[in-house]
Amino acid sequence: MNFSAALPTFVITLREGVEAALVVGIVLALLKKAKQSRLNPWVYAGVGVGIIVSAFIGFLFTWIVQALSAINPQYSSVVEPLMEGVFSLLAIVMLSWMLIWMTKQARFMKAQVEGAVTGALKQDSYAGWGVFSLVFIAVVREGFETVLFIAANFQQGLIPSLGAIGGIAVAAAIGVLLFQWGVKINIRQFFQVMGVFLVLIVAGLVMTALHKFDEAFTTLALSNRASESLCFYYERFTKIHSCILGPMVWDTSKILPDEQFPGVVLKALFGYRQYLYVVQAVGYVVFLVTVGGLYFRSIMGAGSGSAKNQPVAQKSMGSLKD
Repeated sequence: MNFSAALPTFVITLREGVEAALVVGIVLALLKKAKQSRLNPWVYAGVGVGIIVSAFIGFLFTWIVQALSAINPQYSSVVEPLMEGVFSLLAIVMLSWMLIWMTKQARFMKAQVEGAVTGALKQDSYAGWGVFSLVFIAVVREGFETVLFIAANFQQGLIPSLGAIGGIAVAAAIGVLLFQWGVKINIRQFFQVMGVFLVLIVAGLVMTALHKFDEAFTTLALSNRASESLCFYYERFTKIHSCILGPMVWDTSKILPDEQFPGVVLKALFGYRQYLYVVQAVGYVVFLVTVGGLYFRSIMGAGSGSAKNQPVAQKSMGSLKD
């Protein structure tokens, strides 16, 4: 059994889970400070329901792909990679946007959550629902990105889901260490390291999405003579056929195969391919230059500020607990 498919979802869920854990921890600390700990069950309910809804969305996406494939079995080999490619694109957009947005917004997290909790407590009889909604949205927002990533790789079975479960467990443990045991963790450095991993994982997802589209177009062209023109690179440049990806850049199948260790780990985490084509290489570089560049600039912008811009877990734990 190939457990390497669990690594990307573990990293993604760990990072997104820690963000959600910070929100949950801040809410619990604020409720304790306001002597409203009676609302804690609403917080835990928001976490539980958020996880369940995220899992349901994942099953829904998988069911949609399988249902579309079952409509016309003749085209199932086209629909599945095509839908995986579409889900990969959605995951790329969502993960990239959240990575950059959260990096810029991290310094304001405490103030935003505190304002939301204060507003909820002013609603008196509806305070519980307000707190529940805040936590629920935070968990679903982070869970949805992981669900999209898993849906883009649904053919790998339950292995990516195991990685997601492991990421949730470790994120929850970090939340406990921060808010219950008072352990000091440099959250800013944690998010920066996880962010670098996430940029590389999503860059790999770009190559995976292109490969899925190539697979779908190749199958369609081979099954229907009228669709042969879709493969404008087919059999023109390489012996190993590429439908839309252009000529091959490298073939490292004999040196570092992507189905054996360590190639399989590099493939799962960073999108390494033993066969790499021009369009994939260009897409990979363009993503790193654009999204990766934006992310590193956002890191430098956040790091150039004074201590007041440190993420909430470093500065605010003591004040919230007092």
